This record gives sequence, structure tokens and C-alpha cells, in this order.
Amino acid sequence: MIRKNKIYLRVTILLLIIYVGLLVVLCLSEHTDSSATIHSFSDAFWYSLVTLTTVGYGDLTPVTPLGHAVGAVFLLLSAGIMMTLFGAVISFVTSEGLPFFLLGFQRKKNWYYFADYGVEASTLAKNICKEDSDAIIIFGEKKNEQMEFPDYPCLFISASPARIVAHKKGIGEKCKIFLMKENDIGVNIRAANLHTLPVEVYARTTNGRDSLSGNIRFFHSYDCCARQYWRSKPLCSCENTIVIIGFGNYGRCILERAILTNIISVTQHIAYHIFGDASIFLAMHRHLHETFSLDKESETMDSLIFHREIWEQCPALMQQADRIIICTDDEPEGWNIFWRLNSYYRIRGQIHLRSSQKAPGVSFFGANEDTYTPNQIMRTTLNKAAVKINELFCKSVSYPTLSWEDLDSIHRESKISAADHILMKIRILLKDETITDVTSDVIQKAYKEYAENIKSEAMRDMYRRLDHSRWLRFYTFYNWSYGPVRDDTARQHPMLCPYQELTLEQKRERDAAWELLSYLATESL
Repeated sequence: MIRKNKIYLRVTILLLIIYVGLLVVLCLSEHTDSSATIHSFSDAFWYSLVTLTTVGYGDLTPVTPLGHAVGAVFLLLSAGIMMTLFGAVISFVTSEGLPFFLLGFQRKKNWYYFADYGVEASTLAKNICKEDSDAIIIFGEKKNEQMEFPDYPCLFISASPARIVAHKKGIGEKCKIFLMKENDIGVNIRAANLHTLPVEVYARTTNGRDSLSGNIRFFHSYDCCARQYWRSKPLCSCENTIVIIGFGNYGRCILERAILTNIISVTQHIAYHIFGDASIFLAMHRHLHETFSLDKESETMDSLIFHREIWEQCPALMQQADRIIICTDDEPEGWNIFWRLNSYYRIRGQIHLRSSQKAPGVSFFGANEDTYTPNQIMRTTLNKAAVKINELFCKSVSYPTLSWEDLDSIHRESKISAADHILMKIRILLKDETITDVTSDVIQKAYKEYAENIKSEAMRDMYRRLDHSRWLRFYTFYNWSYGPVRDDTARQHPMLCPYQELTLEQKRERDAAWELLSYLATESL
């Protein structure tokens, strides 16, 4: 590219020299004739412009033979120059020239760069435009004829993130880069050297943990769907039997979120019936039996019952279930199950169907426009809340603790899980199970209720006990077990024991997740 630019520059300089030489020859040849109208270099320049652009005013004309020869050259060149200029304009408009030119006037705005254009990328871009009036959406590829042009402002530029960042020149907020294809961070050429750029990177993945250090963060679309599901359709106290049909990527994340966030009472005993191959899941999570009753319903704790038979063989269970979650990875198969349940079974509870497209008249979840949102992908609110929980925790204990930046991934995820439980805490405090949206007014009412209730030691103890149950679930889910001394390498912790065996200081640690409400009530996340 550099060599080609040098050739273009040399050709341009040569043409300019020839052009100036022709003007000098024209000026000198006409200057000797008394009847000439071209007397100076500026006259010669004006005549060349009028001739080359085919305007032909006729105010200046050469009269000498040499002048006529130069004029003939200009006349012959005029058509070629016009076509060249026209082609240059068309090329500028249809290539990267115009988009880069337009971007130059928008450097103070917020740039969002997508490495590729696709359904997920387009959905997220559209949601970003709804929430950010200063958003500039850039797709890092050329638009082809098969693409339907989006119904929101955007630019298609086949350019690398480095080139886009260089063009922003450090003005305004950092550019945000999105890699929306699964596990694209290791194979997409656009992802090369992103860690060296002053940008925020969000990469879709199906494995690994979320990273909140450096500039590269990962998100899981299945996990985003599961979080959106339990936030929009939270567990209610009247529900005791929940059926999950389909245990692929979506089903696994639905159950994982249920394990980590569905804690609403210290006496709850919810039975989750899971249909699908759970062999890998159970092999990975070896300590679930410490906080759940496995494959047998319990009256004192939650149960995880993994069925080896197909769901059609359990008609009584389908009919008594409080909710049935259809979350097969194969969406048409999910719709098939939905219609069969409605056609052949008498269902008492609700049926919730995963559908990437909105389905009127159906209790659905997982639509692209609900899953691929800025708050789901960038998790700004949740991450800020997790950082604050860690700060509150550090202040609540007497022993040395680690700052957020020094925490490893598992302990960061622990704080994120605690922040994710805040909706449940609000519903518990306000005794209102219709709440699904965490607004500032709701948070203030919840914290006021909490501050009043903890004047009773029994209530304070109940809240601590509830959050300890949530904490136990998290660590046993990640295969931690009890040990007399904390050992992160061996995944052992002295607090992985019944609540009544904790010391008073250990019990106080559980206050941080509740005190987060105080911060949320006064700060704008």
C-alpha cells in the first residue's frame, strides 16, 4: 500500500510539472503578439480551467500557432479530465473515503465498532442507538447487495479497529469494539492486537470466565439469555415445582442462574426437574449435593432432579408443575414441544418458551432485542454494583482484604453473583413479587425497609442467614468445600458450613450484599 501511494504521488507531481510547463509555454507564445488576449500567467491559468472543464466562456483565446497547439492539448485533455474527476468523486462516495470524511466531524461522539455485521451485531447496535443519542455505529466490513440496510444510522467501513481508533485521535470516549461471533477473539483478524489499543473490547465466547481487567471482556450469549429470563420472570414464593426441558447451552445457563440467584427464603424447598443429558454438568459440579438434594425431592432444601427418561413419560409432573421452561438449543424443536404440551396435556402452571423472535400470545423469553442490549453485554450496572459490594465488604471486616483489581476471577464472580441477587432482595424486603424492574424509587423504599427491619436482631439474623445460603450455593457450585483454613488453591473455606457455626464477624460479612441497597439508593449507576 505504501509503495502504491508513492507511485501515485510521483505521477501526480509529474502531471503538475507538465501542466505548469504548458501554461508557461502558452503565456510566453501569446505575450509576443499584440492582438493576444492572454497577457499573463494568471490569464493562461484561467483559460486552461475554462477549457479543461469544457465551460468555454470565449473571453480568452490563443492567437499564435504555438498557443493554438497548447489550446488543442487542453481541449483533448478536457474530456479525460472530466471523466477522471467524475470517477474520483464516485470512488470517494462509494469507497471508504466518504465514511472516513464524515467520521472526522464526529470525533467527540461515542464510537461503537462491530468487527462483522450479523443479526446479533445489528440487534445490539440498534439497542445502543436507542440508549445513546451520541452513538456512532461502525461495521468493519463493506455492505454487500444481500444486506438489508439497517433502520438506524450506521457506517460500513472495511477497516481495522486500529485504523478506526487512529482516526478518532483520542478525542472523546474510548472506542468500544464488539466481536459478536462465538469464540471470535482467537480467529478473527480484526481481533489482532486489540489488547494494545486504547479501547474497550467485548468478545462473545462459550467458554472461560468473564474478565473485568485490562481492556478485553467476555460475554456469554446463553448466560445473557438466562439472566434476562430470571429478571423478567423471577421466582415467586408460590412456586415449588419447576421443569426445565432441554439441557444444552441455554438449559445449563438457566439452571446455573437459578442455582445462584433463586434464593428467597431460608425455608424454601423448590424442586427443579431437568430433562436432558446432564452427565457433563454433574461431573463438573461435584459438590452440589452439599447444598441441594440430588434426584430426590426434599422438604427442607431445594432439589435438583435430573431425569433420564424423556419428558413425555412424566405426564403427572407436567400437569402439576408451577412453571415449565422450554429452552432447547434447537429453537424449532422447542416450538414443537410447546405445541405438544398445549395440545395433549392439561397444564396448571405457566409455559415459558425460548424464542429468538417475539411471539405474540406466547410467554416467551430470549428474543434477540432483549438479550443483546448494552446493559446485558457491557454489564455496566452489574459490574459497578459488584465493585461496590467488595468495597463494603472490605470495610466490614477487621482482617486484610483485597481490592477489586487484586481479586482473581472466581472471587470477582462471587461479588457479581451477589449483585445479581439484588432484585430478589428488593422483592423480599418489600414483600412485592410483581417487581421486576429495579428503579431508584423502588431501591430507596427497599433500603428504608431494610434499615427499619434490622433494628430487630432476629430480622438481621434472618437476612444474614438468607445471604449465607446464597453464598454457600455459589462456592459449592464452583467445587469449593469446607476447610479449617482458607486455601484458594485447594478451594477450601472455613465458612462453608451451616450458618449457626459461623463466628459473629463471619456473619457480619453477609451484610455487605444488603448494604449495597444504601449505595444504589444514593448513587446513579
